[in-house]
Amino acid sequence: MQEARGRRRRKLGHIKGQGRGRETSLLLLLLLLSPGLCGTPDCSFRHSPISSTFADTIRKLSDYLLQDYPVTVAANLQDDKLCGAFWRLVLAQRWMGQLKSVAGSQMEKLLEAVNTEIHFVTLCALQPLPSCLRFVQTNISHLLQDTSEQLVALKPWITRWNFSGCLELQCQPDSSTLLPSVSPLALAATALPAPQASLLLLLLLLPAALALLVAAWCLGWRRRRRRPCPGEQVSQQGGQRGWKGRGGVGRGECLEAQLPRCG
Repeated sequence: MQEARGRRRRKLGHIKGQGRGRETSLLLLLLLLSPGLCGTPDCSFRHSPISSTFADTIRKLSDYLLQDYPVTVAANLQDDKLCGAFWRLVLAQRWMGQLKSVAGSQMEKLLEAVNTEIHFVTLCALQPLPSCLRFVQTNISHLLQDTSEQLVALKPWITRWNFSGCLELQCQPDSSTLLPSVSPLALAATALPAPQASLLLLLLLLPAALALLVAAWCLGWRRRRRRPCPGEQVSQQGGQRGWKGRGGVGRGECLEAQLPRCG
């Protein structure tokens, strides 16, 4: 009897163990199939990672570095209000890491301080840089100035915006038509081109041309309106006019009275 009872208990335990294993498998399957529990790429910040002293931190590094130290910036990033600023910080953070590997002890501390200000971009699941990006050379002072401007632009939005749509850097559609030697910072400092000399010459000569046209029209109108005065006769043989001298009005006075004044 006791042996039979032991068999029943072992059999029931085996059945319960199988049931628990099936429940665990079902739970794992539900976790894998449920989109809300698997986790999605997210890039949002509940608390602002941008400090209130980032401008001083960047200025200290800018004062210490050589202003003409060569670096590169992307010249054909997609023009986007928030993602564009985020992408430029991503590229600037990469430069901070590269410079730290070759800097001395004092400069390394300053680079690390700036890197701390923009390190929050690496907390997002960024995609590899696209092959369409085209870089142009500039100096470190421009890069640091641009970094400060991007932090200013992002600061009001950093806790209100989800940057999950900015995880992949995008190039401008017409990137192949851009000039390779022009950077965005150089474009901002470029003055407007001067008007062409031919256009200025045309504007100066236009009033004189109009005056000549009016004078020519006036002379032609005078010739069409001219009539012979009393006492003036035309010779049929020579085709020339002669003046008989009759009357009290002179020839010049007659012509002046007949011809209207133009201008």
